Order: sequence, then structure tokens, then C-alpha cells
Amino acid sequence: MSFRSAVITFPGSNCDRDMAVALEKISGTAPLRVWHGDADLPDGLDFIALPGGFSYGDYLRSGAMAARSPIMQAVIAAAGRGVPVLGVCNGFQVLTEAQLLPGALMRNADQNFICRDVSLKVENASSLFTSGYQQGQMIRIPVAHHDGNYFADDQTLERIEGEGRVAFRYAETCNGSQRDIAGVLNDAGNVLGMMPHPERAVEAITGGDDGRALFEGAIKGLVSA
Repeated sequence: MSFRSAVITFPGSNCDRDMAVALEKISGTAPLRVWHGDADLPDGLDFIALPGGFSYGDYLRSGAMAARSPIMQAVIAAAGRGVPVLGVCNGFQVLTEAQLLPGALMRNADQNFICRDVSLKVENASSLFTSGYQQGQMIRIPVAHHDGNYFADDQTLERIEGEGRVAFRYAETCNGSQRDIAGVLNDAGNVLGMMPHPERAVEAITGGDDGRALFEGAIKGLVSA
């Protein structure tokens, strides 16, 4: 089975190329590049990625305008059919604004932009996205965000914790996120939003390759299905 992926680009995306390079390097097949203004996705996609950046300049709430781009109706429909969707950083913000994931990403607690490597704990190693890791494994992944403070009401937090939908947790609080949540899955497990950038950590030569297992595990699971 061949692997067909797509990377969505919004005005202001700046990690779309990084995501495309990571997917091609690991899968051996270049992803299709999809513009936010397109109404439809290519047929037969196995994987959709919403990259980081500053869609629409973050002029409203981060991700709020991108969530209403024409292509997002197709992304929402694909997610509903079970197609895996990964949203990283601004992509995570878009997924919450599109209500594909619960909660919201607020301004960092210290009001500063954070750009550094952080330690994460793998909380759920049984999802498609995290199957390449071990439960409780500690990994190092870069972050680069100003609005990464994850917030949800207590009832929502209890639900996603109880359902095992926290994929990654910060080992140390870096942005004020409730319960140190760094990545969240939807109830079906085929949508993951995370603030850290795994696509920037796929080669040791660039500073670390702890993000590689996320893509390798997902691609292996999809190709062998």
C-alpha cells in the first residue's frame, strides 16, 4: 500500500515545508500541498497535517480564522471518516477552533514567546500517532509558540484524562498549560493536536530525532492496516 499524505497551508503558515520534508523523508513519498482556499481534498488521503505558523497573522484568536477556511470543511469531513489528522502548534489551535478537539490555546502564562527544546512524557502510547513510543517514555521536542497555554473546563479535563486522550504532557510547565497538557487526542483517536514540533526533530543532525517515531509509527500503522 502506498502512503498518500497532504499538508494544508494557510496564509501565515511557516512550518508547512518542515512538515512536508519530514513526511517525505520518513515515508519516501512527497505529500500533496493543499491551499487553504481549496474546497476539496485530494482523493485517497491516508494522513492530513495542519502545520505551525501564524495563520492570518493571529489577528483574531490564534487559528480562529483558519478554522473557517474553505478547506477545513473537507478536513472535518475526512476526520469524521477516520482519516488521521495531525495539527502541530498553530495546527493544534486550528483543530480546537474547528471543534475537532476540546479546549483552547491561550496566551502563555508569562506572556512571552517560547522557543526551545522541552521534555515531554508520553502519556498514551496506544494511539496511531504514539505507537512508536513506550508508555511513560521521556522525549525532547522543540516548542515555538506564544499561545500554547492549554485550557479546558474541569469537566472536560476529567473526561479527556479518564478516556486516555492526553497524548503528551510537559515534564515541566513551560507555558501554564492545565495539567501540563502538551498534546490531546479526539475521542476516536484519529486526530492529534500538539504544541511541540515533532517535524523539527526527525534527524539527529538538526539537534534530535525524538519526533521521528511519531511519523514512523503512524505511517507503519497505516501502511500495514
